[in-house]
Amino acid sequence: MRMLDEHVVLVTGGGSGLGLGVARYCLGEGARLAIFEISAAKAQALREEFGHAVLVVQGDVSRLDDLRRCRAQVLERYGRLDALIGCQGIFDGKLPLAETPEERLDALFDEVLRVNVKGYALSARVFLDDLKASQGAMVLTTSTAAYAADGGGLAYTASKGAVRSLVGQLAFELAPHVRVNGVAPAGIANSQLGGPSALGLEGQKQSDIPRDAFLAMFRSLSLLQELPTPEDHGPLYAFLASRHNRIMTGQTVVADQGLLNRAVLSR
Repeated sequence: MRMLDEHVVLVTGGGSGLGLGVARYCLGEGARLAIFEISAAKAQALREEFGHAVLVVQGDVSRLDDLRRCRAQVLERYGRLDALIGCQGIFDGKLPLAETPEERLDALFDEVLRVNVKGYALSARVFLDDLKASQGAMVLTTSTAAYAADGGGLAYTASKGAVRSLVGQLAFELAPHVRVNGVAPAGIANSQLGGPSALGLEGQKQSDIPRDAFLAMFRSLSLLQELPTPEDHGPLYAFLASRHNRIMTGQTVVADQGLLNRAVLSR
C-alpha cells in the first residue's frame, strides 16, 4: 500500500521548486492530487505535465476569493480533502537591514509576510471544515532561517519564524481533529523561490546563484554533503500528510542535512 492511497491532497505553491517536487512525490504515493499555483504559465505547464490526473487551480494564496474558488473545485472534483500541504513562499534577497531603503521596508514586509504567513493562515481557515471532517492534516513549510540567523534577510527570517509558531498554534487549536506539522528545509537544489517586487527582485530566483558557489557554501556548513532536491523532501511531507502519522502534531521537522548540528569551532 502506498503512503497516500485514498488521500485527497492539495499542494499550494506547487508549480515549481519544492512544491512541484512534493506534488510529484505525493502523486507517486497514490494521492488524488490538486495543485494551487499563482503563475498562469506554471499552471499551464502543470496541466501539460499531468493532464487530467491532477486538478490544477490558478490563484493567489493571499486572496480569500481565490482560495474559496480552489476549495469549490477540489470538492467538486474529489468530494473531500484529507491533507493541505503549503509550499508557497517568497525570498527577500537576504538583504541586510542597513542596506534596505527605509521607504521600501513597509512594502517589503507586507509582501513577504502576505505570501509566507498570511497565505498559510487563510488556507488553513478556508479548508478547516473539510480537514476536520476527514480527520486530516496540514503540513506547512518554514525554514532553518526560523532557527538560526543568516538564512535570509529580516523579512524572510521573520516570516519563517512566524510559520513555525503558526504550526504550534494551529495544532493546539485544531486538536484532536486535524494534525498540523511543519517542515524546515535548508538548501534545496534548483530552488525557485523568487524575490519581492518591493526590492525589484521579482525576476530573480534562488537558483540564479551560481551552482558551484552555492554548493561550496552548502558543503562548508552541512554534515551531509549532497544538496537535496525538492523530491528528496517528498517523503517527509507525504508521511506528515498521511493517516500513517498517528503520533505527531505541533512539530516542525528540521530537514537541514546536519546544518544546525555542525561543530562550528572545530571545523
